[in-house]
Amino acid sequence: MHAPHVVVVMGVSGTGKSTIGRSLAALLGVPYAEADDFHPPRNIAKMSAGTPLDDADRAPWLDAIGAWAQGRAGQGGVVSCSALKRAYRDRLRAAAPGIVFLHLTGDRALIAERLSSRKGHFMPGALLDSQFADLEPLQDDERGVAVDVTPQPAVITQRAIEEIARLDEVPPTT
Repeated sequence: MHAPHVVVVMGVSGTGKSTIGRSLAALLGVPYAEADDFHPPRNIAKMSAGTPLDDADRAPWLDAIGAWAQGRAGQGGVVSCSALKRAYRDRLRAAAPGIVFLHLTGDRALIAERLSSRKGHFMPGALLDSQFADLEPLQDDERGVAVDVTPQPAVITQRAIEEIARLDEVPPTT
């Protein structure tokens, strides 16, 4: 029997990280944490002004998410986090070695459309291109799965659960 996973739901803005993260956590019976809540106010102000964060801005944010994930080790949990670059995921894994990544993937046009209809979020659609430019998909040596976001959220969540369960059939590398 495997201990419950701590899952990081990753991807560019507009892929549904929060929606899928909440749904996944509810189905797994574990807590959900919203990565946006870990941002210091200066990061939110910067993004609200349409300025992408740099690595120095992201470091304390990633460390806070990593600490949350580490605290959930063996108990399970789900946290949303863009985790676009390998270096960011490596930083999260350094804090919480057992985490699993769920990469929500999708066509840029679909995601842009979703962003344009989103209300009340500080992340403007104008930053989508910078997010796609930064995106480094999961590598073969990273424990995680990719799931397309074209279907309805319930279908995406079910596929995520199935794909994550398959990871338990394959031992982790390093």
